[in-house]
Amino acid sequence: MKLSIIIVNYNVRYFLEQCLYSVSKAVKGMQAEVFVVDNNSVDGSVEMVKEKFPGFTCIDNKENLGFSKANNQAIRLSKGEYVLLLNPDTLIEEDTLRKVCEFMDSHPDAGGLGVKMVDGNGNFLPESKRGLPTPAVAFYKIFGFSRIFPKSKVFGKYHLGFLDKEETHEIEILSGAFMLMRKSVLDKTGLLDETFFMYGEDIDLSYRIIKAGYKNYYFPGTRIIHYKGESTKKSSVNYVLVFYNAMVIFAKKHFSQKNARLFSFLINIAIYFRAVLAIVSRFFSRAAQPIADALLLFAGIMGIKYYWEHNIVFPGGGEYPYEIVWVAIPLYILTWLMSVYISGGYDKPVRLSKISQGLFIGSVIILIFYALLPEDYRFSRALIVFGAIWGFISMMGFRVVLHLFKIKAYRLGSDSNRRFAIVGNTGEVGRVADLIRKTNAQPGFIGLIAMDEKQNDKEGFIGNVRQLADIINIYKIDEVIFCAKDMSSQMIIDKMSELNTSQVELKIAPPESLSIIGSQSITTSGDVFIIELDSISNANNKRSKRFLDFTTSLLFLGLFPLELFFVKNPFRFLANIFKVLFAKKSWVGFKITKESDKHKLPKIKPGILYPTDVLKNQDIANDTVQRLNLLYARDYKIMNDLNIIFTGFRELGR
Repeated sequence: MKLSIIIVNYNVRYFLEQCLYSVSKAVKGMQAEVFVVDNNSVDGSVEMVKEKFPGFTCIDNKENLGFSKANNQAIRLSKGEYVLLLNPDTLIEEDTLRKVCEFMDSHPDAGGLGVKMVDGNGNFLPESKRGLPTPAVAFYKIFGFSRIFPKSKVFGKYHLGFLDKEETHEIEILSGAFMLMRKSVLDKTGLLDETFFMYGEDIDLSYRIIKAGYKNYYFPGTRIIHYKGESTKKSSVNYVLVFYNAMVIFAKKHFSQKNARLFSFLINIAIYFRAVLAIVSRFFSRAAQPIADALLLFAGIMGIKYYWEHNIVFPGGGEYPYEIVWVAIPLYILTWLMSVYISGGYDKPVRLSKISQGLFIGSVIILIFYALLPEDYRFSRALIVFGAIWGFISMMGFRVVLHLFKIKAYRLGSDSNRRFAIVGNTGEVGRVADLIRKTNAQPGFIGLIAMDEKQNDKEGFIGNVRQLADIINIYKIDEVIFCAKDMSSQMIIDKMSELNTSQVELKIAPPESLSIIGSQSITTSGDVFIIELDSISNANNKRSKRFLDFTTSLLFLGLFPLELFFVKNPFRFLANIFKVLFAKKSWVGFKITKESDKHKLPKIKPGILYPTDVLKNQDIANDTVQRLNLLYARDYKIMNDLNIIFTGFRELGR
């Protein structure tokens, strides 16, 4: 046996499916075995592997053992001359495995090998080649010197930025995303250190390979896509804590006591520094727009107040009480912003109609409460009205300006007018196009791109893959989808690398799959984008569903004495009210039967009622139950929940 490939999976079914498809093409003609070690996933990963890749060995763990233990499980069973540890969120080229094995065959001094990695937009990932994180190297990375001077031989040692990414080099640390090792070397060094649960184990094993007298190589003769690279995890506080604590374990194991103490000191500083940075970064990425809106509203209303105060209400002298500035106006602004948020005004892409709706609802709420206040606290209805008008002008105008400056996150419009280009052959591009049309997106344009000039002449195609760059510009394409059934991984990566400077999103459609995988935006290279036949996972719909659950629960709680006479099992109904109120359940969810294919349904809270409760006859065939579940998921509307709750009211104590 030449090669053993080991993939550890945990709840990334869609990534895994695409990865295994690329592996199945790459192992053809080779003596190779593939192990998938699943760490107790609940997303249907195991079922998918057994159904679609029966020739691969699937190890189904009943608990999450972590990266090291799971890999070691399969390494002990492996029979290959070489062992490849491969992440599930990767895609390899058709000749990747052959090329790396040939390199190892011709370099007997090689203990381990890593390859050139790119992200979901075709951008080079610097973690493809790394140096040993000594205290000095760690210090330069932690405090940003390596980013400021990436090509410096002093400051850039962590990612070895001074080494040409297009040439083969000896390196110290391999990436666990693609880590090829000689089995005989593992017999000498030992397997992955199970002290590391996640992160750091690749650094530890790479260093042990060097200490055993072998070399690690960076080999750019082939490439892989690695969706969730280091850059996508930096804003996660959990990543900061786990990764840097793994570095402490490594230091204590391999450095002198003095250096280990210094390293631990630096790491502890880094943990607090990076954790605070991550929290602040995440807060401002989410709160920047509401804060800007609040400042705009406050400045405008203060100007309105000044004019109204000195020219209309108190022309001869006088002023409003200080409470209007420090209490009333902040409350007005908070109400408007909350209403805009609940209405979906802060969702992307930007919809001006949602902002208008939120401001209108907020104004109505403010005026209602204003009318209920004692006379002494009714400062000025005019300020509310003119403040709302200013809100319309400032908030919508600000977004129009950002749109005109072509800031992608503030593109006006909706997914309904997104323009797609699908690259592939007749059958597959038609399947993917149909998949897009069946979603809630309702695209504005779908252009089919042929693989060659002959096919280009067929009806429905607007050009061929060689003309892709021009097609993107001429047809104003927002998103390019490559059909993996018709295109080699190498060709897909080539095209991604060519287009990685374009303002277009690049995605891949695996064959026979309801998923389209890629990056959600140009600036985030590791997020999964999955098109499924549902709209219930839409952020606005999830928020609306939760808002409905919360408000109806409060209503049911207030009217409970009256409802005692109408609901079966009233005290269980009371318990359900609190479960829904505290987000343990939802009033409406999927009906799950023994035959249900749970992993094909979006994740939502368990329901008290089901879509089947709109039917009087409850003796329903399983295929009808599944069809109703899918229809509910695909075409979710808040009125659907209200209809189900009204129809099944007596069953709320279920």
